[in-house]
Amino acid sequence: MNSLLAVVVGILISIMITFNGGLSNYLGYYISTLLVHIIGLICVLIVLAITKNKMKLKKGTPLYFFTGGAIGIFIVIFNSICFKNLGASLTLSLALLGQLVLSILIDHLGLFNMAVHKFKSKKLIGLLFISLGIVIMVIY
Repeated sequence: MNSLLAVVVGILISIMITFNGGLSNYLGYYISTLLVHIIGLICVLIVLAITKNKMKLKKGTPLYFFTGGAIGIFIVIFNSICFKNLGASLTLSLALLGQLVLSILIDHLGLFNMAVHKFKSKKLIGLLFISLGIVIMVIY
């Protein structure tokens, strides 16, 4: 089930980047980013109201976990810029490569208090295929 959800996330990211990039072509990077996040806030508030969940902040939560929202702002802006100049497929492919490299480091080193999952050399094969695919996309 989790694998299927991860595929759905990938599909939704593709749609989101395309829509955000299109919106930024009409409104500019910063206004579109602001609107995207306001709409996201409204949607989360609706979901919280429907599910009757209450927002509770847990004591001791590391402060750097709260920077995800700020990082999200830069992701939307940078994706919009890249989308305009590279298109959806190359933007997503390069983003995927960046995600893979950093996630391997996070797993291997246990960064941000995450569980350690040591790197296995057989993962290099997947990284090489992905990198080769990106090179082919850039050339053709």
